[in-house]
Amino acid sequence: MVHKRWFQIMIFFILLFLLIWLISITDFIFIPVVQLLGAVAFPIIGAGILYYLTKPVMHLFERFKINRVISIILVFLLLILLIFLFVLYIWPIAERQITNLIRTIPSMITAVENFIYYWQSNYTNIPDQILTAINDFSDNIPQHIENIVNNLFGFIGSFIGQLVTIIAGLVLIPFFLFFMLKDEDKLVPFITQVFEKEKADNIRSLLGKVDNVLTSFIQGQLIVSFCVGVLLFIGYLIIDLNYALALSLFAMITNVIPYLGPFIAVAPALIVGVIQDPINLIWVSLIMIIAQQIESTLISPNVMGQALNLHPLTIITVILAAGSIAGFVGILFAVPFYAVLRTIIVHFYDTYVETKKNKKDALL
Repeated sequence: MVHKRWFQIMIFFILLFLLIWLISITDFIFIPVVQLLGAVAFPIIGAGILYYLTKPVMHLFERFKINRVISIILVFLLLILLIFLFVLYIWPIAERQITNLIRTIPSMITAVENFIYYWQSNYTNIPDQILTAINDFSDNIPQHIENIVNNLFGFIGSFIGQLVTIIAGLVLIPFFLFFMLKDEDKLVPFITQVFEKEKADNIRSLLGKVDNVLTSFIQGQLIVSFCVGVLLFIGYLIIDLNYALALSLFAMITNVIPYLGPFIAVAPALIVGVIQDPINLIWVSLIMIIAQQIESTLISPNVMGQALNLHPLTIITVILAAGSIAGFVGILFAVPFYAVLRTIIVHFYDTYVETKKNKKDALL
């Protein structure tokens, strides 16, 4: 019976749940470990993202016979230059627009309330349930704003409490990035040196697939987000939308979230556009559709390719589940984590099938 497939699967799940139970009753051992990992996670993740973004640039310098250390220094100088240009030319305009946008929020709320009152007074055939919901919402607008402000101050307080950790992480990111770029060729041999040749080749293949998935997602998603932000900025300038740069930067950030990002990005632009001029509801929607069509037909296929090959429904499900578990951080890292996990599972399954086939061929 021990050789039966169903029995082996049952034993596997029993051992898995037993392991989870043992971890839950010995959490006093794992909590310090988790806290330690959390302390170094921020600089490692930040450096990892920059590593996948700057690795092609470093290899480009190396093609011109430039020493690796010199290439890394040139990469750092390029990053400093980009940050300097952003702070010097883009951030002052964005900061001014964000400040003006925050100042106009009360007038926007007033405009929304006036629109609701006008709608109520001119459309008497609206169902009572809808009128009740609208009244409840309009009456509780100040309370909603107060809750948002309280949550904002709570976030600021938490942010100030972790400011030292964030600053330390920012200081450590360049050091992690330097050694990631310098010693990228040493990681795989270091991991595989303790295994025999066949297993070492298998692990080397797995690490190569994981690296390909992370490269495709990080480079692709950030390049796509940048392109969508630029397209939206051009479109907003054409229709003379207020706060075009701030709204485009917001869209650029939110587009990092696959599939759900564009819907989040267009919401504030629609609100600002409708309050500025109701016809902007059509123009902003049209600009977003055009930008997404250009991104989906021209940019994403050429930048990201089919390396991830994830179904949209799967991605949305993973994002929603991760968001309910880990909040905004879970939303950001849900897709790459799932893609890496799926790559590992598929790799070991293919290895198992191939090994079983080879044993069967050997018996024949």
